[in-house]
Amino acid sequence: MQWLWYILIALVFGAGGAFGGYLYRKQATETKIGRTEEYAKHLYDDAVRKADEYKKEKILEAKEEILKAKAENDREKAENDREMRERRTEVQRSERRLIQREETLDKKADNLEAREESLNKRQEEIQKLQEDAEKIHAQQEQELERIAGLNQEEAKQIIVDRVQKEAFHEAAATVREIEQKAKEEGEKKARNIIAQAIQRCAADHVAETTVTVIPLPNDDMKGRIIGREGRNIRALETATGVDFIIDDTPEAVIVSAFDPVRREVARAAVEHLITDGRIHPARIEEMVEKARREVDNMIREAGENAVFETGMHGIHQELVKLLGRLKYRTSYGQNVLKHSIEVSFLAGLMAGEIGADVQLAKRAGLLHDIGKAVDHESEGTHVSLGGELAKKYHESDEVVHCILAHHNDIEPQTVEAVLVQAADAISAARPGARRESIENYIKRLEKLEQIATSFDGVEKCYAIQSGREVRIMVKPDDITDDGTKILAREVAKKIEKEMEYPGQIRVNVIRETRATDYAK
Repeated sequence: MQWLWYILIALVFGAGGAFGGYLYRKQATETKIGRTEEYAKHLYDDAVRKADEYKKEKILEAKEEILKAKAENDREKAENDREMRERRTEVQRSERRLIQREETLDKKADNLEAREESLNKRQEEIQKLQEDAEKIHAQQEQELERIAGLNQEEAKQIIVDRVQKEAFHEAAATVREIEQKAKEEGEKKARNIIAQAIQRCAADHVAETTVTVIPLPNDDMKGRIIGREGRNIRALETATGVDFIIDDTPEAVIVSAFDPVRREVARAAVEHLITDGRIHPARIEEMVEKARREVDNMIREAGENAVFETGMHGIHQELVKLLGRLKYRTSYGQNVLKHSIEVSFLAGLMAGEIGADVQLAKRAGLLHDIGKAVDHESEGTHVSLGGELAKKYHESDEVVHCILAHHNDIEPQTVEAVLVQAADAISAARPGARRESIENYIKRLEKLEQIATSFDGVEKCYAIQSGREVRIMVKPDDITDDGTKILAREVAKKIEKEMEYPGQIRVNVIRETRATDYAK
């Protein structure tokens, strides 16, 4: 039983412990629940507080956005209002301009109408005056017909007959002028042909271009040059191919030969012999050979200098030597090499002015008279010989054509050929180039100007182009445009009557009228 009590006591204590544990757990649970509720309430209060703060913040942001939008709207509205005001101002300004332009156009229209009315009135007055003038003209014609005893058709016929007679007279004068010019040109060409033939033919007759005078230190040297029984002079003539003329001229020996190179060789050889003092046939041959080498070097240097001076490189060496030989050739007293260089420069300058081939013109100008270096040795004119030489030494067809055409042996087909022809004529015709007394040249120019100034109404006159043209300036108040033609004819007739001149002289009368006004 004791064990039962133990059980009961255990049960009672167990039950009491369980009840105490229950009470303890209940109290702990209630305490925990209270804490949880307090924490939840605290969280709720905090959430409410944060929500209020967030709400206030968003309300403030919304108010700021509303204020910004309102300010932007006000600014855009103000901008639009300003643009509208500007557009309205511009429209008003345009309207005012249009109104002013309309008023101006209306005034111009009124002025034009007034001017048109004035012009119509003036036209009516002019038409009336014209009708009156026609009536007066008709009355004058009737009066003239009555006085002259001729009607209008008869008077016209008389005038036509007179004009025809004057025209026939002018035509006859023109025909005579053409015939005279043809005769002058024929005589000029004949003289040229004769002069060229004399230069190419080594005859006994000598001239300035075929003889050279060698000064001697004394007359005893003449005997030494002749030598015993003339053997020295015969050796000289045989070695040089020239004629030595020993006459009564004191202290001088004359060398005669058409070939200028041979004359130069003979001159140099004789001077070397005189300087050396040993004159005998063997020494003569030695000196002649030495002189020939010197002259060959001089010829080569002259040709090279001409090529260098004109800048025409690439010319064959044989042509260069032939150019050098032109140094000892003259034409009407003009050195042919200098003439060729001058023609080269003139042709090049003219080609540059008109846009032609400058190098071709200069090259053809330099070589245009190359045939004169051999024309005394070969048959043919210097033009044909020059063309053959240019072909032989591989010059271009254009250069060959310029050489063949520079004296119109063939018709010029290129601009450069015409330029070379013109440059050749200019170089030969300029004052002092060929034989003409400078005094006569100046007198001719003065005479031209004197004849021109002898007429009334002439203000100034100038003789230009080497006397081939006289340019006359007249006073416009004294001479009319038609009067210039009459003055030109009268001056030309007086020149024909009182002067002698080659070719023709152009009379150019100039009348100038100037109108001057000032813009204020």
